[in-house]
Amino acid sequence: MTRKTDGGTNNTAAANRAAASLRHLRSSIDRLDLQILKLVNERASLAAEIGQLKNDHGNEVFSPAREEEVLQHVIEANKGPLDANTIRAIYREIMSGARALQKVLKVAYLGPEDSFSHLAAVERFGHNIEYMQVGSIAAVFEEVNRSHADFGVVPLENSTDGRVADTLDMFLRLPQLKICAEVRLPVDHNLLSNWEQERIRRVYSKEQALSQCRTWLSKNMPQAHLIPVSSTAVAAQTALREEGAAAVASREAAVRYGLRILFSDIEDSPSNETRFAVIGLQECPRGSHDKTAVMFRVPHHPGSLVDALNIFKQLRLNLSWIESFPAKEPKSEYVFFVDFEGDKEDAKVKKALASLEDHCDSVIVLGSYPTASVSH
Repeated sequence: MTRKTDGGTNNTAAANRAAASLRHLRSSIDRLDLQILKLVNERASLAAEIGQLKNDHGNEVFSPAREEEVLQHVIEANKGPLDANTIRAIYREIMSGARALQKVLKVAYLGPEDSFSHLAAVERFGHNIEYMQVGSIAAVFEEVNRSHADFGVVPLENSTDGRVADTLDMFLRLPQLKICAEVRLPVDHNLLSNWEQERIRRVYSKEQALSQCRTWLSKNMPQAHLIPVSSTAVAAQTALREEGAAAVASREAAVRYGLRILFSDIEDSPSNETRFAVIGLQECPRGSHDKTAVMFRVPHHPGSLVDALNIFKQLRLNLSWIESFPAKEPKSEYVFFVDFEGDKEDAKVKKALASLEDHCDSVIVLGSYPTASVSH
């Protein structure tokens, strides 16, 4: 009985020490929370002063190069235990809230909510934004062009499928719109449905998403008809309504629309990534790690494209992307889209653009903007 009592006493003492330690740790966290709150609001006050200076001089509220520099600075200084993605998410929302003190931006995207375009927009701008969902990529461009939205977010290219034709086509139609920033978003596709696999007869998604999962779908859903729709979120909405239907969409769409994830990570490439462009009517202020996007049309004779590309080689400007796209004209001609490292204000870039003007039938600079790191 004595041993039992001693054991019970020891256990009680240990529990009391643990409870005291827990209270102490929580008290320390409470104190730190108040310090963090004070510092965050001090930071916001400074950001508001910067915003007033910008407003006095007619500068734009959104400064992607500066925001990218802030993110890279804190991520490089981070010693853990929080990982880089957590730090990025925290500071994204801090900057989003501070930006909203100056102006609540309106950002258009291909909806509905939790489409990959929406996820890319949130990744870039955070949640303190007035988001405007529209039904097509063309509508995103039109809303920005008419100043109904300050910015738009559109898919530019995918690591599996390459260019997004609808976006390039709209740059041809509205070349006055500029690329102000980019977002690199890893894209993990999931098969969503409230029906069992063997009962699924139709799989809905955006055409590019279906293409990015074509091998998996052919092996695992051979009985299903693949039906393209305007976005992955629309696919999720459709799968919820229809008997025997499924969608290829994001995890966020599964939660929002009340669908089960039957299979996750069904994309054919594990490194599947989509690059999105932030479009606007403003020129992006110069940053320290910029790239420039240009579209040009070369004369229709042998060697004209090689002559144009040699300009970049001679000036040692690294091309990061090149696409050809048919011009919307009666005669068969192509427009070329290129991204290359450097800002349009750099001496070498100015020289390259001047040489392109001499060699090409037309040259349109779509903007210089900060190179984005991939988000995970």
